[in-house]
Amino acid sequence: MFKSWSELEQAIINCRKCLLYKTRRNAVPGEGSKNAKLMFIGEAPGAVEDETGRPFVGAAGKLLTDTLEKFRLKRSEVYITNVIKCRPPGNRDPRDEEIENCSPYLESQILLIKPLVIVALGRFAAIWLLKRMGYHCQGIMKCRGRVYKGLLLGLEVSVIPTIHPAAALYNPRLRPIFESDLKLAIEEMALKERKIPSSKPKAKPKSLLDFISLSARKDHN
Repeated sequence: MFKSWSELEQAIINCRKCLLYKTRRNAVPGEGSKNAKLMFIGEAPGAVEDETGRPFVGAAGKLLTDTLEKFRLKRSEVYITNVIKCRPPGNRDPRDEEIENCSPYLESQILLIKPLVIVALGRFAAIWLLKRMGYHCQGIMKCRGRVYKGLLLGLEVSVIPTIHPAAALYNPRLRPIFESDLKLAIEEMALKERKIPSSKPKAKPKSLLDFISLSARKDHN
């Protein structure tokens, strides 16, 4: 596993673990807050992402950004990446060996960020995440809209699968589903943030001796 962001991102940019490096323009590590409580994981970069080296910056990415802003959350406050970091030719589905080769990168990103909530954008991300938590995803429409809680790489997280924003873009009837799932994720994040214990040290309970000492000081004054 990679222990620093600079080492990790350079490894992704220079990766030649599979043949996708021959057809890519740019590898796409991910972007956003490195201290994000909410993380989004898609399946693979598209054409615009391949050209720019940034995740979710095409039409589907705009829908994701707009939906986040609808719930008063800035894109810069979350972290966004994909299961695989290079665009498959013709936007075909990622292959098993490509996912396997890229998995250490994604695992390192999760361990470095330590998010409270992860949104799986589409079935490939949902399968990757839920399998590692001991759940089974039979299809994105069957597992979406639910909060899956448990250990992921030793971290306590909540995973919420939803449809890929591209699906909501091309089928407007799916947009309410996409929006409701993101709303659920943001609510889950807020709920988990409230449960985080305060870093402020609690006052030590006073003993009987403390009260006697205090009383003696008052009498002396």
